Amino acid sequence: MLLRLPTSVSEAQECLAEGAVPIGGATLVWATWQRDGFPEQAMSLRDLPEANVMGPGALGAAVVLDRIDDRTSEVLRGAAGTVGTGAVRRTATVGGNIVGSTLRCLLPAALVLDARATVLESDGARETDLAEVLAKRPVLLGLHWREPVASAYRKLPGEAGGPPPLVVATALHADGSGHHRLRAAVRDGYDVLSDSVLCESATDGGTRTGAETAQVLDTLRSTALGGLPAAAWKVLGRQVTELLSRPVGH
Repeated sequence: MLLRLPTSVSEAQECLAEGAVPIGGATLVWATWQRDGFPEQAMSLRDLPEANVMGPGALGAAVVLDRIDDRTSEVLRGAAGTVGTGAVRRTATVGGNIVGSTLRCLLPAALVLDARATVLESDGARETDLAEVLAKRPVLLGLHWREPVASAYRKLPGEAGGPPPLVVATALHADGSGHHRLRAAVRDGYDVLSDSVLCESATDGGTRTGAETAQVLDTLRSTALGGLPAAAWKVLGRQVTELLSRPVGH
């Protein structure tokens, strides 16, 4: 197998046109290839600058999970830190987790950030939404988003051989009119549900009262997330309450 390492978007386009198979960190495909045979050509984006960006509001697809630090959002750091073992996180990439994995531990975090994706096709790079990324599984170059006011992530402990553990992600965004929008996403089994609600401006010195938080939760129950099992909703409710209790600017 020839491993190709493009250093520019045009080189990566050429690799795709010539049939190279994207591999991410190869943590998900290696065992399959050992069983079924290796492709003639594979392509890694690890040397492509556009796929290695990391900073406020941007994360490249070739960034390995172990490298994700406080230069990016709290919710993404939390998600990356819970994936697999340390050895897996030192190899697995953002793109491999979102596009190649069935678990997609980073997806709830990306959804609550309202992230957009830059993808690579044979005729060039373009921007799209996460729904298309999940449906068509293109070559992901990176994610970008507007930084939230606050965010949080939790993955419950899972049992070996059992169903995927529950994942809850939330983020609070300024909406430009003095209010906030709460975005929430939950992975329950292999399904990921997400929705958002508008929050009134916080009172009492930047924190929300219990009544204000209760109103947000009631509104959230009227969305698609209201159909979650009781145990999942309980975890989501606790996280939303904690997130809304943080002091924030108006």
